[in-house]
Amino acid sequence: MQDWDPQLYRQFESERTRPAQELLARIPVTDVRFATDLGCGPGNSTELLARAWPDAQIYGLDSSEAMLAQARESVPRCTFLQEDIRRWRATEPQQVIYANASLQWLDEHDRLLPHLTSQLDSGGALAIQMPDNLQEPSHRLMREIAACDPWRQRIGEVERKKLLTGERYYDLLTQAGCEVDLWRTTYYHIMADAQAIVDWLKATGLRPFLNALEPDERPRFLEQYRQALQQAYIPRADGRILLAFPRLFIVAVKKASSR
Repeated sequence: MQDWDPQLYRQFESERTRPAQELLARIPVTDVRFATDLGCGPGNSTELLARAWPDAQIYGLDSSEAMLAQARESVPRCTFLQEDIRRWRATEPQQVIYANASLQWLDEHDRLLPHLTSQLDSGGALAIQMPDNLQEPSHRLMREIAACDPWRQRIGEVERKKLLTGERYYDLLTQAGCEVDLWRTTYYHIMADAQAIVDWLKATGLRPFLNALEPDERPRFLEQYRQALQQAYIPRADGRILLAFPRLFIVAVKKASSR
């Protein structure tokens, strides 16, 4: 699979960073010595952690070497490692494990979240934010187009696992010995036109579809997708469109008696 493109990802950096800031603001831990950013991308979220806890040892993990190279340049005081989140083991108990828009790419959350909470120090926090937008037109339409000819034979079935319910996440984390704060927010991102949505999702949600195509096929698929978006997102009074983007937030704090 083609590696992630840090420059494309950062085109909408302020929109991507806002949920990261709001997640960080709800972490109640103050004495942070070790913190890890899971799926750190180009380092925009890791930089927030470094500013919040300037004396802490902060790690950033990602599977993409291109993203890690950008992160090392952006936040040189932090340590960045190419690792699989599912297999990661912290060398020290963590006061904060932070996962902004990364865990939705992984399955088996029933196993993954207890694995992560087991690496928290007593009183430490697991902070998670995940897009919950698979049923929004932006994501539904890419699947519908891929299921039609001529794309069906080329792309095959592309499936991103649905998130668990909020109730299931609550049960998983309370059973792992945590107090849980959980909420859902829908952002309305102001976009110039349908092409801006295409540009946004080329860096993330469209990647599995585009990676299945030859380079010369991708423009036709993207144009068909853009035309479908144009029908689904009606311009507002000022001519711009609103991209509804639901996100699920979880902050789980490990009780002092849990080990």
